[in-house]
Amino acid sequence: MISNPPLPLRRSRLLDVAERIGNALPDPALLFVFAMLLLAVASAYAAAAGWSAVNPVTGEALQARSLLTEASVAQLLGELPRTYAGFAPLGVVLTVVLGAGVADGSGLFAALLRASLRHAPARLLTPAVLLVGMLTCHASDAGYLVYVPLAGVVFAAAGRHPVVGIVTGFAGVAVGLAGNLLPGQYDVLVLGITETGARLVDPQWRMNPLGNWWFSLATALAFTTLGALVIERVVAPRFGRWTGGVLPLAASPAAAPGPGLGSAADSPGAIDADRERRGLRAAGLAALAVFALFAALATWPGYTPLYDESAAPAQRITPLYRSLPAAFFLLFTATGWAYGAATGSIRSHRDVVAMMARGLEGMVPYLVLVFFAALFVAMFANSNLGPLLAIHGAATLKDLQAPPALLLPVLTTLSSWLDFLIASGSAKWTAMAPVATPMLMLLGISPEMTTAAYRIGDTVTNLVSPLNPYIVLVLAYGRRWMPELRLGTLLAATLPLALAFYLAGVLLVIAWVALGLPVGPGATVAYHLPGAAP
Repeated sequence: MISNPPLPLRRSRLLDVAERIGNALPDPALLFVFAMLLLAVASAYAAAAGWSAVNPVTGEALQARSLLTEASVAQLLGELPRTYAGFAPLGVVLTVVLGAGVADGSGLFAALLRASLRHAPARLLTPAVLLVGMLTCHASDAGYLVYVPLAGVVFAAAGRHPVVGIVTGFAGVAVGLAGNLLPGQYDVLVLGITETGARLVDPQWRMNPLGNWWFSLATALAFTTLGALVIERVVAPRFGRWTGGVLPLAASPAAAPGPGLGSAADSPGAIDADRERRGLRAAGLAALAVFALFAALATWPGYTPLYDESAAPAQRITPLYRSLPAAFFLLFTATGWAYGAATGSIRSHRDVVAMMARGLEGMVPYLVLVFFAALFVAMFANSNLGPLLAIHGAATLKDLQAPPALLLPVLTTLSSWLDFLIASGSAKWTAMAPVATPMLMLLGISPEMTTAAYRIGDTVTNLVSPLNPYIVLVLAYGRRWMPELRLGTLLAATLPLALAFYLAGVLLVIAWVALGLPVGPGATVAYHLPGAAP
């Protein structure tokens, strides 16, 4: 049973104001309704004013479209079920959570937590959760779906407030596309988009998939250090100590405890160590089997559904990345089932199905809010305002005619503000790269450095952007531990992190350009036009 958390130990007047304003706002679902009404009016005005732009790559003329025309209203209402069901994050969330419900309900997550915390120094908990969160971005959206709530459980098991753990995990996952220890599929995607702009100046320019690695590594270390400091000094004191115990990932505060993290089986002395070791061994073998299956589907001679041999070299592994949600579903289901069968927490397939159902119970509030989020995103896409804003924003950069050391921070800032309007980082860069990349190449800045500056701004506002569909999910995770948690309280916790990451990122960009440090293996800050003297 969860007890009420103690009163916060320390307050910040500025954050208190932000929290009160945020909590005074209506429910997020109603906020989306208001946003849709404003968007409809703005689209009608932009269409009447003839707002337009030309796509710099395709030459396509883009016109603002009014959402109040007969055709737009008919499309909105006629496609409503498909808009909701087709919302991309929704399918990923439900797929992964089905498997995670089995891994949690069987007790596997609890066993892994006990093993990971057994020798972990308490002082390293916050930076470790941040850094691992960044790494999870390579696992598609599984970081948001599994790692963020798991971070709350880790903090609760360590006697710290689980909402602070959820915020910490969320912060790590949110900035992982800019700061990371390892390159991944997103590097290929975003630098591939950069290539389309770079070739407008240099048709021979080719993407370097590792072109941002050194900068990304430095960003990860800076964000981990600074983020841990902000969390310990600013965020954690607002919540105080935790005295409420531990919950299963898939449970709500009112739910009866099952065999997961909050069950009686997890009480001291109730876990049979030998049985748990057998379960972990069985889960390990199941994990190896899943890894072997997907490796075979990508490498088996003559049969490679997860490897596209006809694509460009950098894109051949794309099918494997797209299959990651399915891979995580199978991984969590197989390992959870194997662990449960070995320890006795799963006796038949009916237990597995019941655990899947319990895993989805906690998603009901998210399903309600996603309905409104999906509708808003679809309306925004239909209005054409997103790419128009990005193209005009990039053109504004060009008109500034400022030195590169100042233009790059402006690019970072523009990217961060556009994140409040365009949720997809790749979609936003697709519109901006054909203008920003060649412009900065002509000013002597490499496409890799331009991309790195863009990625900073694209990620830091993920912590506070209402268009990030996972903010709603993070709020739902927090309410399992703190039912009275509201959006304003959550934003008051993430806002200091977003501001700190933004300032650190801008300073890092300026320092990188000033010092002329390599952006990645074979990638420099400076760019020299072909045939020009270096």
